[in-house]
Amino acid sequence: MNVSVDAQVKQQVSAEEWQTRVDLAACYRLVAMHGWDDLVFTHISAAVPGPEHHFLINPYGLMFEEITASSLVKVDLHGKIVLDTPHDINPAGFVIHSAIHEARHDVRCIIHTHTEDGIAVSVQEQGLLPLNQIALFPNISLSYHDYEGVALVDDEKPRLVADLGENAFLILRNHGLLTAASSIPDAFLQMFLFEKACAIQIKSMAGGAKLISVDARIQAGMKQQAKEVTRGLGGQLAWPGLLRKLDRTDPSFCN
Repeated sequence: MNVSVDAQVKQQVSAEEWQTRVDLAACYRLVAMHGWDDLVFTHISAAVPGPEHHFLINPYGLMFEEITASSLVKVDLHGKIVLDTPHDINPAGFVIHSAIHEARHDVRCIIHTHTEDGIAVSVQEQGLLPLNQIALFPNISLSYHDYEGVALVDDEKPRLVADLGENAFLILRNHGLLTAASSIPDAFLQMFLFEKACAIQIKSMAGGAKLISVDARIQAGMKQQAKEVTRGLGGQLAWPGLLRKLDRTDPSFCN
């Protein structure tokens, strides 16, 4: 998109939506920076402030490192694009994200990834194991959803929503990982922990030695400890620093 089109988008939306667009574009860039992207596939969405139940999702065909605030596509819960754009959306991305946004109004951001470590854990029968401190954070709010093929039909939506329940972390069996949070910073921090926990599990298993799980009594206290370690700020504690890092490398996500 050129500068004039960028300016038009900013002029057509509220200040609150523009800030959501900037943060979501930053999230796409950060996912790419951490190597969690999958060419132009997978997706991150964010609810647009307001009563219309619109949400923003990536323009299909752009690399995550190319996404800007103005290039994000705004759609309604039926998949209709509600702001003029030259871009289309990923149909599988719409099915997964629209299902959760429609059912969970507390969820403002959803991140879905197809990383090697995430998929590797998704095919293991026991799923994510409580092997280390990092894995305990996802495990306090974790669900599983069985694979039903590429998510292209609405028929899967109720089962996906039921499996997620009120949790924040979802392992899509034979597929990948998903986080659902009340803010973009929270969803990113959750995915950071999720991806790291999966990577550690795969590396631990590759060593061939007997593995030791964290004691169940310690696992039970992790929800309160998670709040304490971020001073109650969740992802917002790290988010300003992450934005500064993006500004130093490529600030064009704000366009």
